[in-house]
Amino acid sequence: MKNLSFLIVGVFFGIVMAKSEAVSWFRIHEMFRFESFHMYGIIGTAVVLGALSMWLMKKTKMKTLRGTHVGYNPMNLNIKRHLIAGTIFGLGWAMVGCCPGPMYVLLGGGYSIMLLILGGATLGTFTYGVVMRYLPH
Repeated sequence: MKNLSFLIVGVFFGIVMAKSEAVSWFRIHEMFRFESFHMYGIIGTAVVLGALSMWLMKKTKMKTLRGTHVGYNPMNLNIKRHLIAGTIFGLGWAMVGCCPGPMYVLLGGGYSIMLLILGGATLGTFTYGVVMRYLPH
């Protein structure tokens, strides 16, 4: 029963992503070519809602399923690390036309080619795990 809430939130997330056209390859490429504000509006709304949600959860001292208070530990700024990671993520996003969330939405929408892209993302994550000790942290 605990996992049912995650399934419901996931289905809601998929519907919102599909209806807002955030999974559209054309919308994503419009964003990277600076031709449309649509995706920037969606991302900006998500950032603002996330910040407000964190503030509200901390203000009301909300607890997690494990019984600890909701919070976060901000990481130290490391320009080199963030530039390398952001560049790799952004290049993958631009080449494929979707980031991790929409990959699952498109797979659920019947686009089986996303299995190949998810496989590549998994391989990239595995590769990072192998070489992470050599990277700046």
